[in-house]
Amino acid sequence: MSEHDLLPGAEPVLVHGRLEEPLSRWLWLVKWLLLIPHYVVLAFLFIAFTIVTVVAFFAILLTGRYPRALFDFNLGVLRWWWRVSYYGYSALATDQYPPFSLAEKPDYPATLDIAHPQRLSRGLVLVKWWLLALPHYILLGLIVGGTSYTVTSAAGGQTTTWTIASGSLLSLLVFFAGVGLLFTARYPRGLYDFAMGVDRWVLRVTAYAALMTDAYPPFRLDQGGSEPAEPRGPTPSAPGDAARAGAEGGARIPAPDAGGV
Repeated sequence: MSEHDLLPGAEPVLVHGRLEEPLSRWLWLVKWLLLIPHYVVLAFLFIAFTIVTVVAFFAILLTGRYPRALFDFNLGVLRWWWRVSYYGYSALATDQYPPFSLAEKPDYPATLDIAHPQRLSRGLVLVKWWLLALPHYILLGLIVGGTSYTVTSAAGGQTTTWTIASGSLLSLLVFFAGVGLLFTARYPRGLYDFAMGVDRWVLRVTAYAALMTDAYPPFRLDQGGSEPAEPRGPTPSAPGDAARAGAEGGARIPAPDAGGV
């Protein structure tokens, strides 16, 4: 992916989804089984992802740059994860089986794009992945992580302990969407839009915590399959074209790839 010049307010992390209807009424019941091979591969990929992020940490600390080869690998892992999540229980929004690939797949209904930064702050790299991202971790932990409660009672000299676990809000919404599919063969659009907002928030925070951007993720749910501001067309080839493109809404304009590390 080439580097980009981002206009003020533009997001460096672009998360897209396309709800593919009609969807199977029953396939969502067995997707956990179909995705086992992906889960196994992703377990190893995320070990590599962690190692690569540590190496990138020191590279950024010393040079202020995220090595391009390392960046592309971690972006590939996140793209793979997003496709699996979109097919699986973070969205259930497609029945198209995700490919086993780190490469960009623009034809797949779930895509992820992260602009490779020319420079990154050496100071922020020390604190953004834990201290600055902590409020996001807390909020997303409540939305995505679920909760559990432990209850202890003592009666007749005996102590009894119960642990009550509840699913996350996201898993509950996706479950309701699955029930809707089962009985009506339709995916409730409001549930889809909200689930996409949560998934988009998670991916933005993940990219920030993985040191792939210095742009602080917003505290908001940008719902729906498309980003709030979409790119519009190719780079203008003449000054007059550039002026017209700017007047028409100011899309994110691709710049030539700087290349190298």
